[in-house]
Order: sequence, then structure tokens, then C-alpha cells
Amino acid sequence: MNKTPFLLLLLLFPFCLFSQNDSIQKKLKFSADFRFRVEEDWNSRKPDGSFRDDRTRLRYRARLGATYDYKDWVSFGMRIRTGQPEKQQDPQLTLGDQFSSLPIAFEKIYASFNYNWLSAWIGKNTFPFEKQNELFWSDNVFPEGVSLSGKFNFENEFVQSLKVNTGHFIFATSNSSLKKDSYFEGIQLVSSHWQNRVKFFPAFYYFKNMPNIPDGGDTFNIDYSIVHLGTKVDVFMKPKITVGFDYYQNVKDYNDNDSIPKNLQDQKTGYVANAGIGKLDKKGDWKVQLTYMYLKRFAAVDYLAQNDWARWDYSSQGSPDGRLTNYKGLEIMAGYGLAENMDLKVRFFTVEQLVPYGIAKEIGDRIRFDFNIGF
Repeated sequence: MNKTPFLLLLLLFPFCLFSQNDSIQKKLKFSADFRFRVEEDWNSRKPDGSFRDDRTRLRYRARLGATYDYKDWVSFGMRIRTGQPEKQQDPQLTLGDQFSSLPIAFEKIYASFNYNWLSAWIGKNTFPFEKQNELFWSDNVFPEGVSLSGKFNFENEFVQSLKVNTGHFIFATSNSSLKKDSYFEGIQLVSSHWQNRVKFFPAFYYFKNMPNIPDGGDTFNIDYSIVHLGTKVDVFMKPKITVGFDYYQNVKDYNDNDSIPKNLQDQKTGYVANAGIGKLDKKGDWKVQLTYMYLKRFAAVDYLAQNDWARWDYSSQGSPDGRLTNYKGLEIMAGYGLAENMDLKVRFFTVEQLVPYGIAKEIGDRIRFDFNIGF
């Protein structure tokens, strides 16, 4: 049974209420965006030393969301997207893959609460911890659980604000006690300094009973205890020049885990450095950014991170999810603002594996041209 029409009707039904109740118009807000992408992959070497065929894809993504402010302290939100529901990292569709009705799924559905300095949400929503890229956690992966934050503002030159983020999120339920679930917990401190131009955001993330391979192909479970040290600095405002750095250290000891190969047991650190100039807020704006990353195998959960940088996945183990750790690489991004909420971006990626899974290290090059529009 095709569920797409019912999902669309569910989201669009509030439009029918506008003429009946003016107050709904004030409380109900809609958002939408569309992306069209041209993507080229080449020089992609496999673990056996052979090369994948060069690939060109035309891709697109559409999203539609709504929020309803029930009270000034509680609201409800949801968003649907195109894309295969089982591909959590990738909401894009490829022209020619689905020449019929489109797969659509909910990516967000939640209730949020705000009262003075305290905020919280329950359900499925955006990753609630401060980050400046997707190399640890993809923007397309929306955790399910409970999030709690507290923010405190200060009127002094050294510290402008201090925020604490925490939460408990379930990756896969065990249908028994909560401690047997696959889950992760996090706690983060975010401090803003120097007229909010310097930000520090150290965090600790604990992942418990995580499958080594997603979507049912796992052969064992693994825990992660990851310390993250992040900072972002606005060096200049006109033109806007920003630099950032992230450091990850998994402090979990895998030396006695016989399921993990010996040459991977100590692969637990990573770092990301970026520098950018410009911004993309309105027509005529431009931005250029360089990002260098070095991420060992267990510095992050590979199928929860982005899948933008390379065409490496778990398809041979029955999962479409990406396996994007254990590599180093460079991204060059350039963007131009066509109008408010409309831009063009080009992104070039080049990557090299750190520890080979076969006789050769995997490598790859990719370029993307994106047209983005939203409201």
C-alpha cells in the first residue's frame, strides 16, 4: 500500500483550517527546502586493489516540515523527506532509480518545551549537541529519545553565555530493560566569549551495545566512550573569517576484544580543522571553506557520521549505510548566494584510508554541484 498520499495529507491538513481559525495561522509555521545535485565520483579504489567504475549521478531532495506552538512554553513539530527510509544518512534520490511514486518518510516528530533557561524535547529530532561539521554526526541522522538543555547568560566581557546539553537516545530497543538497548548518552558544555566570537564546546559521548554493522548484519556489539574538544573562532567579521577545530578521543580499551582485529584496536583518535571566509545569507554573498580531517576507525560511529566524502558503505554486509571513519581527507567548498535562502555550492573531496581492510588502501575523489532553495 502506498503511504505517500496519507503522509502528505497529514502534513497539509492544517492548511484547510486557516479560514476557520485565525489563531492557528499565528501558531502554525511551515518550512520547506529543495536540493538538486550533480555528483561525479572517480579514482575510487576498492580494498582488493581494483577500481570502481567512475560514476555520475543526478540527485535531488525535498523536505516539508511544520511546527505548532500550542503554548508559549510547549510546541509540536514534524518533518517529512524524500529518500529511502532505511538510508538514514542519505535523503537524496537519484534520477532514474524511482521512475514512479517517491519514497517519503518522517525524519522528525517531537514535542519541545521551553521555560526561562531550561529547554527540552522528546521524540525524534535534530542532534542536540553543538557541532560545526558532519564528520562525527550527520545532519541527516535524527536521534530518538530525550534531550535536556540549560542556558545561562552573563553580562561580562569574558563570558557571554554558558549552556549545558545532555540527553539519552535509543538506537535500537531490546524489548526488555533499557540497559540492554543500543543507545547513546551525551553531556556537553558550550561557552561563548569575546562578544560571542569565540566558542568552546567540550563533550563526552557514551555509546552502548552498538552493532558493528548496521541494519541487522552485525556480528558483535561494541561500546564507545568518546571525549570531544571543539572550538570555533570568528577571527574577523568583515569579511567574515572563521576557523574551527575538533578533537576526538575514544577512551574505551579494546585490547581484550577479540572481535576487533589487532591493527584496529588502537585506532581511536581523530581531528578536524577548518577555515572559511565569507557567508551565504543573501544575494551576492559568497563563501570559501577548507576542511582537513583525520579520523581513525573508532573515533566515531561510522554509520552515524556523514556519507558525503566517499562512496564507502556496508552494502556487501546488507546495509546501505556508509562506513565513514578510518580515513583522512580534504574538502574544498565554494558557494554563492543567489537570493535569501537560495544558493549554489560546489564541494570537492579527496580521501585516503588509514588502515586497509584488504591488500590496498581505499581512495576516492568526488565533486558535487548543489542548488539549494528553501523557506
